[in-house]
Amino acid sequence: MDQIVFITGGARGIGAKTAETLVAKGAKVILTDVDQQALDASAAALGEDNALAIAADVTDLAAMEAAVAAGVERFGGIDTVLANAGIASYGSVLQTDPETFKRVIDINITGVFNTVRAALPTVIERKGYVLVVSSLAAFAAAPGLAAYNASKAGVEHFANALRLEVKYQGVDVGSAHMSWIDTPLVQDAKNDLPSFREMLRRMPFPLNKTTTVEGCANAFVRGIENRSRHVYWPSWVLGAALNRGVINSAAGAVPVLRYVPELLPKMDAEVEALGRATSARNVNEAGPKLT
Repeated sequence: MDQIVFITGGARGIGAKTAETLVAKGAKVILTDVDQQALDASAAALGEDNALAIAADVTDLAAMEAAVAAGVERFGGIDTVLANAGIASYGSVLQTDPETFKRVIDINITGVFNTVRAALPTVIERKGYVLVVSSLAAFAAAPGLAAYNASKAGVEHFANALRLEVKYQGVDVGSAHMSWIDTPLVQDAKNDLPSFREMLRRMPFPLNKTTTVEGCANAFVRGIENRSRHVYWPSWVLGAALNRGVINSAAGAVPVLRYVPELLPKMDAEVEALGRATSARNVNEAGPKLT
């Protein structure tokens, strides 16, 4: 694969595994993240000739522009953008920390805008591809995760608008939709919140299954190779996408409404006990704490 791929959230999880898979196919990658140590380790494992690591916060447009410039200087341009960086928050709309809610929106939506805005000139020049990481959450909401749900619906529609804007310039745009993947984001939620683990257990099959990072990364790479309009992982997520109207109907909400009265108050109590409405990792990376 003769491509230069710019990846946000490249230090670990889906971003790091997708980079590894791309490099194995012959691509070069530019990795950005706010975790310098983990980012450097991911890039080092890929080899100096194959990867460039640049610590940058997606909420800072100037930082993303500088990262893109460094990548273009190193490799000559960018063919593909994988806008992957994202976080989640915990708790009901009534009880969650407002500053944490804002931070999720800032990273997950504004961060995608900043990433695409910074890289778009070189992607247009090379008639490249943009893959925006959305989620199954864009069309199948979960109680206690409103910020994440809203942000993933938002970036899906951002991708839809972007696609209309750049198609005539030779650029293709896709959105990726995954169910629960065994990433640090999901691992942290499971570790922090017994109520989250119980919520997953009570979801109907296959919504209750967590799948591998490797499988998701392989799906992303196929999407990049094919310049796909949508990437779904696992494959059943396509069915959910096609039936989003049913999922969001009164009838579709019945299975979820059965456990909300019990589990949502438990989640709020657990969040209060934690003293934070997001993972400890996100707090350590400049996220807000509850006071």
